[in-house]
Amino acid sequence: MCRRNDTGTVYALPLEGITMTLTVGVIGCGRISDIYLQNCARFNNIDVIACASLDPAESAAKAAQYGIPRSCDPAEILDDASVESVLNLTVPAAHAEITLKALNRGKHVYTEKPFVTDIGDGKRILALAQRKGLTIGNAPDTFLGGRWQTCRRLLDSGVIGSPTGVAAIAGTHGVERHNPSPDHYYLAGGGPLLDLGPYYLTAMVFLLGPIARVAGLSCRTFDRRMIEYGPRRGEWMPVEVDTHVESLLEFRSGVIGSMTMSFDVWDSEMPRLEIYGTEGTICVPDLDPVQGANVFHGPILYRTKETSRWTHKPRPTGRDDWQVADTTHGFNDDWRGLGLLDLAFAVRDARKPRASAEMAFHVFEVMAGILNAPKLGRYVDIESTCARPDPLPENFPESEH
Repeated sequence: MCRRNDTGTVYALPLEGITMTLTVGVIGCGRISDIYLQNCARFNNIDVIACASLDPAESAAKAAQYGIPRSCDPAEILDDASVESVLNLTVPAAHAEITLKALNRGKHVYTEKPFVTDIGDGKRILALAQRKGLTIGNAPDTFLGGRWQTCRRLLDSGVIGSPTGVAAIAGTHGVERHNPSPDHYYLAGGGPLLDLGPYYLTAMVFLLGPIARVAGLSCRTFDRRMIEYGPRRGEWMPVEVDTHVESLLEFRSGVIGSMTMSFDVWDSEMPRLEIYGTEGTICVPDLDPVQGANVFHGPILYRTKETSRWTHKPRPTGRDDWQVADTTHGFNDDWRGLGLLDLAFAVRDARKPRASAEMAFHVFEVMAGILNAPKLGRYVDIESTCARPDPLPENFPESEH
């Protein structure tokens, strides 16, 4: 179902039955809120009725900018019976606190990544949601975009045979070069693995299923870093977390993989993600230093054993001989908030959302295991598991029909 109103084109996932609108209160009005609020205004099944932050001027400005009926204190959103769901866009250290409070007041929750910063908090959230019969969703939802849905279609159709391995890398030289308030990225709950890892690990779970065990090594290259952007430019900030993380992954399916997440890499020519199979390879090429799994769109390349460089002479160079997969899925732009829309339909249809809390908790446990493995000097078994999310329907239009 699609229709057009005075905010532009609005979208709903093509599911059967009556439509519904989920009323949403936003807590956290920082930089990430802009893209969420832009997209929520395009979804006819999401109605943002209030926004709040610790800075009243900030939330008031967001309300005025996006036509939200009111701005208020976070406690008012939690106490407002007309708010059915909380969109939790606070800093990572506050995710669990806000989610638990919202659940205790009978509200569904969709949270920015990471799910939590502590395993115990994650278990409490899952248990409370189940006890109260409430639905939780969690970013990232980039795997719902056209790029990753196309990749899933290739895998499910057997283009590269049975998957055997996966490799991923996200390398940048920190967020202080473009973010005016980057401090929390380098404090407990931050770091490249918890910041970038959810995009890649969530994509991997969507494509290959849950993870059984992990190993890892990490290091902290600098004890302090200089802010290079905005009004605090030139100010030094402490670094409390490791900023270069290498990991090994073993999936329950038997697929094995490696992953590098770093704030200490100046540049790289490596693909953001590759999947290896018995009959070929899928490649997710670089778009910019970190935008691999952190975007909804982009090309998917693949090569089968018939077109492999090892079976042809003269040897091909570059990517000219890779096949480009046809994108048959919509949402090939920055559609953050698509997971919240799916949550609205999940509430209506009494099912788990595709960007589920169970998957987000599983991904967090994987990251915690990677960071804990060097201290233990061994592989860490992952206790949790989750369902491999269903793909979206193909050919869903991004315009009125």
